[in-house]
Order: sequence, then C-alpha cells, then structure tokens
Amino acid sequence: MSVKKIFVFSLLWVVSVVVAGNHQSLDEVEIVNEKGNYSYQTVWEAYDGFNKIFLDSDKYIYKTNSSFPRAIDRGNGAAAIWCQPIYWDMAMNAYQLAKKRKDKEKMEYAKTLCEKIYEGNKAHYAHFDFDDNNENTGWFIYDDIMWWTITLARAYELFGVKEYLQLSEKSFERVWYGSEKVGDNGSYDPVNSGMFWRWYPIRNPKPNKFGDGKMACINFPVVVAALTLYDNVPADRKEAVGKHLVHLSKLQYLQRGKEIYEWGVENLLDKETGVIADSRHGAGEPAWKAHVYNQATFVGASVLLYKATGDKYYLDNAVLAADYTVNEMSVEHGVLPFEKGIEQGIYTAIFAQYMSMLVFDCGQKQYLPFLRQTIETGWSNRDKTRNICGGTYYKPLPKDAEVDSYSASGIPALMLLFPARK
Repeated sequence: MSVKKIFVFSLLWVVSVVVAGNHQSLDEVEIVNEKGNYSYQTVWEAYDGFNKIFLDSDKYIYKTNSSFPRAIDRGNGAAAIWCQPIYWDMAMNAYQLAKKRKDKEKMEYAKTLCEKIYEGNKAHYAHFDFDDNNENTGWFIYDDIMWWTITLARAYELFGVKEYLQLSEKSFERVWYGSEKVGDNGSYDPVNSGMFWRWYPIRNPKPNKFGDGKMACINFPVVVAALTLYDNVPADRKEAVGKHLVHLSKLQYLQRGKEIYEWGVENLLDKETGVIADSRHGAGEPAWKAHVYNQATFVGASVLLYKATGDKYYLDNAVLAADYTVNEMSVEHGVLPFEKGIEQGIYTAIFAQYMSMLVFDCGQKQYLPFLRQTIETGWSNRDKTRNICGGTYYKPLPKDAEVDSYSASGIPALMLLFPARK
C-alpha cells in the first residue's frame, strides 16, 4: 500500500499511533503536523461557528447557505432533505465527543441539540410519513429516505429512543418494497438484485425495469442501513415470514446487507484500483466517475460487514477504496477534493463518518496524517470572523463570502470525529 505517496508532508505525528495492530480509542489519539495541532476548544469553535451561521434556531433544521435568514422550505432556504440527517450525525458526534471528555455542560448542550434537530426535521418533513411524496417537504427519491434510515438507527443506538428504531425500520421497508399509496414497486430488484435509485414519474410511477439506474448512492447506504439495524434490533427477534417481510431478524438484515454489497462489488467496484462507480444501467458499462461520498459509503459498508462477520475480505475492500480516495483523488492538493455540484460539499462529512469507523474500529491508523492535514488546512483557511470554512480547503475563504452549509460542514465534521487531545 503506497500511503507514503501523499502522507510525507505530515510525518510529525505521535509515534504511538502507528504501532501496527494497536487499536486505540479516540481519546488516546494525538497527531501533530507542521501547522500545529488544534485543541478540544477549537473543535467547539468550529462546530459552534457552523451552527451559528447555518442552523435555523427557530425550526432546528439547517439552511442551504449563509445568505438565508431562515430555512423555510425547498428552494427557499432549507438544505436538502438527504443532507439534514448528516447534520444530525454531527450533533450526535458532538455529544459522543463531550461524553468521552466527561464534559457535562457540552454533553447536555449536544443532547438537547440532537433532540431539537430530530423534532424540527420531523415537523418539517411530513412527520416522517415516508409515503408522502410531495416535492417540497416529502420523499420522492429512494436514497433521500435511506440516509434517514441510517441516522435514525444510529440515534437509537446512541439514545435508545424506540421511535427512532421504529422509523428506521419503517423507512427501510418502504424503500425495499415500495409504497402502495405512492404506487412504486420499491428500490430492490428481485430479479437481478441491486437497488434502483428512484421511482419515476414521482406521481403515478411506472415499475422499474432492467436498464434503469442503480446508483452507488442507494446501494451502499442500503448496506450500511441493513448492518446498522442488524446491530440494533433485538437479538431474540424471530425471522419474518411471508411475501412482504417486516420487522426483520438480525440474520435477515445481515443477509440483505450481504446481498446488496455483493451486487455492488460485482457491478460498481473496480477491484484493481478501488474506484467506486457512480452508477450502472442494466448491462452497460458502469459510470466510472469517483465521488468521495460513494467511496465513503463503500468503506462504511465494508467495515460494518467486517465487524459483523470477521471476514478480512471486507476489510481489504475498505482499505482499497480508502487508499484510492487518499492516494489518487486527493493527491493534487494533499487534502480531500471539493466537487462544486449542487450539495456535493456534504461529501467530506460523509467521508468523515465512515473513515472514523475504519480508523478507530479497525485500527487503520495510516490515514490519520492525511485526515489531520485536511483539517488543519481547511481550518487555517477559514473565515476567521465567522469561524466557518469553505469546501476548497487549500484556499482562504474570503470574509463574509456566501457559503453553503454542505461545503461548510466538512471541517467541523472531521474535527468532531478526529479531535485533538488537549
């Protein structure tokens, strides 16, 4: 593995974290580089700056960009429906960080914030009625729902609120089988396996067919969701039976995760390079355009399956995809790349979530210098008046520049998961 290729610029890090096989907790990790290591206080400065600018403090959902005073609805200040759970993940990560540091004040703040974000999104997005397909505050693409499935399951794991688990399972079922009310036949392809990206038209949809798009952004999140539910449903739950299975057992969630993962490996993974294709349509050539969030969810799916099964095949795949992201996609500037498309700034926050699992749960510490380099570079180029970052981490963010919440989320998301010790 050629990690030295871009890690060379940040070799001044604590020797103890590179001991092979020595799995350390997040508390024990400290890395420094030529720009100096940041502090625990800095993490909160970054997160508080992000929330001050982008969180609608009346509705507790996030805004599209810094120009909007309020998050009213789609196209009028509210950030994308699928990105809101990523911001909720950040709040949960803030809570976990404060808990690890035994910071009771910040714990209480972050826990309350998590509750308000949930209630705010529930009120805004059709009370999590996943059969409501209105195009303003409803659900009309499969992966929009699945991102929420994942985060709801994580929230249940962290806080034990039964409603979170119920909604997570309900949304997983809705994506898999479709909605009688909406009229779609579900994302899952029972003939050729894999998950279709959307139903179309949004109203009175036609059944998906061979040749319709199966995107990485639905397939690997389905695996992550299935394995997160596997980790959280009751161990003694009996296997569901019948044509339309609900309340799956742990084994059934694991089986579904494995099936969709293998479809993804055979259809979306370049097994030589670690590139994750954006999509495949039928038997056509996959769209070999790599995106950071697809690399990330493949890493996450692989890590979760590795943890569930102990099969090193999954860990090797995770490392392959992570290596490509770091050594090839990020090589030009030595930090995570920025894609300027709509909502694409969120990709770093997603990458942070799954790389933390690979680094800390699987002992893959070789990525820490690169992650720290991205953090240090992005933070040093922030708007120091507002304490917010842009998405092009190697370029200074001009004072008072308009910034979207997606791009601004990356550095605080990384900080919350890869914080300094002091």
